[in-house]
Amino acid sequence: MRIRFLGTHTAESKNTRLVSFLIDDVLAVEAGSLTTELTFSEQKRISAILLSHGHYDHIRAIPSLAFNNSDRNIKILAIPETLKVLSSSLLNGAVYPNFASSTSYLKKPVLDFCPLEFLQPVDVEGYRILPVAVGHAVPAVGFEIISKDGRRLFYTGDTGPGLSDVWQRIQPHHIIAEMTFPNCLAQLAKETGHLCPQSLASELAEFRRIRGYLPNCTLVHVTPQFEVEIRQDVEKAAKEHELSIAFASEGDVIAI
Repeated sequence: MRIRFLGTHTAESKNTRLVSFLIDDVLAVEAGSLTTELTFSEQKRISAILLSHGHYDHIRAIPSLAFNNSDRNIKILAIPETLKVLSSSLLNGAVYPNFASSTSYLKKPVLDFCPLEFLQPVDVEGYRILPVAVGHAVPAVGFEIISKDGRRLFYTGDTGPGLSDVWQRIQPHHIIAEMTFPNCLAQLAKETGHLCPQSLASELAEFRRIRGYLPNCTLVHVTPQFEVEIRQDVEKAAKEHELSIAFASEGDVIAI
């Protein structure tokens, strides 16, 4: 399983991009920067997109990707609440055409909305996807993604503390976790459904207690304005708890 990180931050600038990554170049997870970081030919390879929730920084590139690929269909896999946000707020005929319907100027759907149910696995493009509920400001899911050869990735999506129920349902070889705030904003992180280094360390310690092992962890969804402090807090937490934690940057590629 090859993971290519397109965007790893919460805010866009000359040097930072919104969260999105590709699995083996065909399965996209989140759509913050799918079109700004990929050539047209690379976009053509994407056959399905997993969305954790409906916040703008995770769904932004869906309309432009549809516009750029109007000659084919792309699956959008998300819980119904997220699909509703897409339909009502972006693909609503005012901001962008409804590319999931034949009512657009194309007279055919480009996007195939595929509703997900919590804990109901689905198969897409050769991967087994298990959506699990996570605690965020809006309805949200994390994903365990299993490749044909049995490699397992878990992506938390945007989530706050309280993942012990999730840990009992998955057995990943690698975790991609959100990391939005530094420890000095731990209360804000909790209130808004996000993680900080100390809360992530607690969650990973709980994973180790439940599962008896601890996979490597890669962090995304970093707030650029706090990145230096976040990195310092993570380094300290990793040493204290003997954790293997790395940060993903735009353009990084890892193999699982």
